[in-house]
Amino acid sequence: MADAPSADRVLDAKGLLCPMPIVKLAKIVKEMESFQVVLLEATDPGAIPDVIAWSKNTGHPLIHQETVDKVMRFWIQKA
Repeated sequence: MADAPSADRVLDAKGLLCPMPIVKLAKIVKEMESFQVVLLEATDPGAIPDVIAWSKNTGHPLIHQETVDKVMRFWIQKA
């Protein structure tokens, strides 16, 4: 597996259920500068399709994704 990219911000959404990880992700991305990267950590399995769909709908690319134990990690770059 490729090394995970560095992140400018970390969003801990572990334990939160849909739609809260996406709500918090949208808020933090609005606060960031273009090309900065946020690492979202979530435990809700619904986060996988939600983050993929959110990324496609907003144009903020999902640049890396991995799952370690029950924690899903997503690196999203602000467009």
